[in-house]
Amino acid sequence: MQASGQLQNRSSMGRLSAVGAIVLWSIGTVIIAYFDMPGIQAAFWRLTLGGVAYPVVLYVSGRRLSWRQFRLAAPAAVLFAVQLGVAFTAIKATSVANMTTIAALLPAVLMVISAIRYREPIGMKTVLMGGIALVGVVVIIRGAPGGDGSSSLRGDLLAVLGMLLFATYFVVVKEVRQHLDTFSLQTLTMPIGAAVLYPMAAIEADQLFPPLPSFSDWIWVALILLIPGSGHFLMNWAHLHVSLTVSGILTLGIPVLSAIGAWLVLDQSMGAIQIGGMVVVLAALVAIVLNHPEDPVR
Repeated sequence: MQASGQLQNRSSMGRLSAVGAIVLWSIGTVIIAYFDMPGIQAAFWRLTLGGVAYPVVLYVSGRRLSWRQFRLAAPAAVLFAVQLGVAFTAIKATSVANMTTIAALLPAVLMVISAIRYREPIGMKTVLMGGIALVGVVVIIRGAPGGDGSSSLRGDLLAVLGMLLFATYFVVVKEVRQHLDTFSLQTLTMPIGAAVLYPMAAIEADQLFPPLPSFSDWIWVALILLIPGSGHFLMNWAHLHVSLTVSGILTLGIPVLSAIGAWLVLDQSMGAIQIGGMVVVLAALVAIVLNHPEDPVR
């Protein structure tokens, strides 16, 4: 009875952690939109700063990392960095509407992986609510001003690749978290990811080394590390306690919260159609979080 209660508490905390990650990622989207630095370079400096800050905290706490932990974290770190590079490149090559619509397919991919690889139970209510949330996301995107912006086949294919890489990253992290704690994973991801992103950032800057940020830019880089970076920390912790299906479907909340943040901070307009779509998405996500079967703690 006590074990069952602990399982339920961890599952509930896992869902709250995943929701917190979605909120922080959405805030991060608005911050990045404000930040006047090319995307891949911003991602590179964020990982570089984290590659210094996280090891310092780890060292001060008296903890040390082993070569085994490095090997465990390396695949997730490489996937994370490559996905960031592909996603930022795709944003410049296709419309925001197409990019966001393709990214919204992530839950469907994770749902299939969950059923095949982990035998995770997926009820019809979850499938139905996930489908309703996806429709709501499409309504939000297509109802946005400029929602039919220019796109290209290359950009769309890159967006598909980025979505598949992110799905693979979710799966790899879920596996790694069986053997590695969240902080160690984050600490190793930063420098490995920065090393992977370095050539992409150098190409984007068209010089051997990306230009150093100014003092004010470092403040923005620190905010990106702190806010969406903390979102990754929360989601990495949640992966051990929630199913891929739930964590994937919750990502559909990002377009909703990002649109609200852009309306509040960037003065971007929202129409009645968008607001209706947001209500549909949020209602569906609340239903999933409250009614999905308890997630197994692995």
